[in-house]
Amino acid sequence: QVMEGEPYYHFGHRGTRQRALSRHWGWHMRLTRDPQVLWFEQQTVKRRSKRGPSVVPTDPWFPKQWYMNNDVHPDLNILTAWSRGYTGLGVVLTVLDDGLEKDHPDLAANYDPLASYDFNSNDPDPQPRYGDGDKNWHGTRCAGEVAAVANNRICGAGVAYNAKIGGVRMLDGSITDIVEAQALSLQPQHIHIYSASWGPEDDGKTVDGPGVLAAAAFLRGVTQGRGGLGSIFIWASGNGGTNYDNCNCDGYTNSIYTVSVGSVLGDGQRPSYGESCPAILTTTYSSRITSKVQIVTTDLHHRCTDKHTGTSASAPLAAGMVALALEANPTLTWRDLQHLIIRASKPAHLQAEDWAENGVGRRVSHYYGYGLLDAGLLVQGAMTWAGTRPQEKCSVKAVQVPRDIGSRLTISTDVSSCSQSIRSLEHVQVQLSLSYSRRGDLVVALSSPMGTKSTLVTVRPYDTSQEGYKDWTFMSTHFWDENPKGIWTLQLENRGDAHNTAPNPSPGGPLSPGQLTSFILHLHGTDEDMPARHSAAATTDECVRRDEQGACEDCGSSLYTHHGSCLSYCPPRYYGRARSATPRDTAHVCARCHPSCYTCQGAQANNCTSCPSGRSFQDITHTCHHP
Repeated sequence: QVMEGEPYYHFGHRGTRQRALSRHWGWHMRLTRDPQVLWFEQQTVKRRSKRGPSVVPTDPWFPKQWYMNNDVHPDLNILTAWSRGYTGLGVVLTVLDDGLEKDHPDLAANYDPLASYDFNSNDPDPQPRYGDGDKNWHGTRCAGEVAAVANNRICGAGVAYNAKIGGVRMLDGSITDIVEAQALSLQPQHIHIYSASWGPEDDGKTVDGPGVLAAAAFLRGVTQGRGGLGSIFIWASGNGGTNYDNCNCDGYTNSIYTVSVGSVLGDGQRPSYGESCPAILTTTYSSRITSKVQIVTTDLHHRCTDKHTGTSASAPLAAGMVALALEANPTLTWRDLQHLIIRASKPAHLQAEDWAENGVGRRVSHYYGYGLLDAGLLVQGAMTWAGTRPQEKCSVKAVQVPRDIGSRLTISTDVSSCSQSIRSLEHVQVQLSLSYSRRGDLVVALSSPMGTKSTLVTVRPYDTSQEGYKDWTFMSTHFWDENPKGIWTLQLENRGDAHNTAPNPSPGGPLSPGQLTSFILHLHGTDEDMPARHSAAATTDECVRRDEQGACEDCGSSLYTHHGSCLSYCPPRYYGRARSATPRDTAHVCARCHPSCYTCQGAQANNCTSCPSGRSFQDITHTCHHP
């Protein structure tokens, strides 16, 4: 194309992806060498968002969505991601659960039949089964958290309210390995993200994981799904906290192919149902004690609820946040996303006694992983992320002959043979075979050469099994980005109340409660020095001018000044306006709405665009009234 009246020409070629930021080497060289070409530049797609209406949705229940509307500090920082223009557009998610009310008025516009199926009745329609006390509400609630339509005057807004959402009905019937495998491999070139909040019994005595077919589906998903970038599996860590369960005894949550999500209450306390284990990567909110309002979402019979709760409420929030990141950068692999989630999670006010700094200076907990997920940081990191090098795996067999466990056993193993291929760790797995007279009494911990200690499984008082662990694989994310070189130490210790001895000691033989017959250490990672990459949080300060107290007075022309800091949006009860009427002053500030409004376009009572809880919106007058 010739540009009208200008000496510029626009050439197209098929050699690079539309969104490619790296230049095409061949054309770059040819044009550089051509003496008639004075200047050229590869055109890339630029992100531009309209500076129009408020970022804050006008849905009547959005004021109740405390975990994303700035009511708690910190919240999940969803508004920042939205303010950058990311709302999940072009991303497809499905909820693997008990069905989906596809005609719900707050879901119908985003419903995707291609991302849906009913494996309980073997038909394409995921509509839940009603009657029987209407207990099949779970999938519909999880779907609304992700993709409830925004600005339609119904219920609240989903985290990724422009994403496409499907549902898989699979939990309302007999669950077999083949049903799980079919659900996990539904339309893997169409669906990007699978959200699941189920697994083995959370009874504190089960050790179970995917069968042969489901395990193969996970592997096939990450290698072939999403055009080879890998399907994203988001998993709830489990609700077995009251039974002292440990999520490392759940082979779905502790798979390296799933992102395991923990829960925290609004005030930073640990929920009683929360499980701990080092497979948990990140955390979102699940409920709060300080008010009756829990998670706001769609419910059966076209209703809304503000009572959704549990770890199964946390995972869909994370799935929605990952959808925002995939819109910001559709080329992210399944591993890139885990790197980004770790970097976008912050310990914040999350309460636990076990927060510890790992070998690369990140704080991590067995209850929360790397902390509370921040959607603003996640999309910011996604936009600029350079892909990771290929995944390397190195396995070391650390036990050659069976060893008596006794009351404690320590095994050290040198993994220097791995340091050629792995410089920065990702997942670390410990595959064990052992016998023990009472499995739940055994605490297993792994320590890295950099001094990080990860408790792979805690005491489970209800687990009285004499089966031991048969080739069971534990997983930890706590060594992420560490250099594996050196001595690793595995410690097994009897921490139970009962004094454990062999069930039937042979006459005159040693009293040992069990034997460790196999210990294989599997290290995953890359040959890149990952800690050398700077994290997304280390961006430059956007403030142009500060006052004597250090508060920001001017945030430039693209951000809003609010309470002395710079924001990309104005929060609820505020609207954005120019600071002064002089054309030379380009600064923008967040100004207060009229007290009757929740969101507004000006300071008057008739400038409202939505109302706080307990008031109703008048379309004609743009005012809020007590009903």
